[in-house]
Amino acid sequence: MSTYPFGDVNGPADHGDGGRRRSTYVAPDLETLMDVADQLTETLRTEYPQLLSCGEIIQGELAQSADDGLPPNRGRIRSALETIAIAASAGTGSLAFTRQLTTAFGL
Repeated sequence: MSTYPFGDVNGPADHGDGGRRRSTYVAPDLETLMDVADQLTETLRTEYPQLLSCGEIIQGELAQSADDGLPPNRGRIRSALETIAIAASAGTGSLAFTRQLTTAFGL
């Protein structure tokens, strides 16, 4: 096992950053997440109607977060996203929106 601190690998010649992170990623705001969740639910309605409840769970958690100002329940969102990811076929809009939300939540 190596003890070399790789950190963020930024290409083939840059093996780490000496413990400093250079990330330009910014988490999307709640409104953007709600828009993506709405698009996911609409896509599920047409592609996988049996998974519609998973999209509604995500929408509900984000709406509750907007109402009470607390962070959304990541556990319920993760479970719903995993269920969709397992059932959705590659190349579908449902899977694309699921990946966007998974990345946005850092799951």
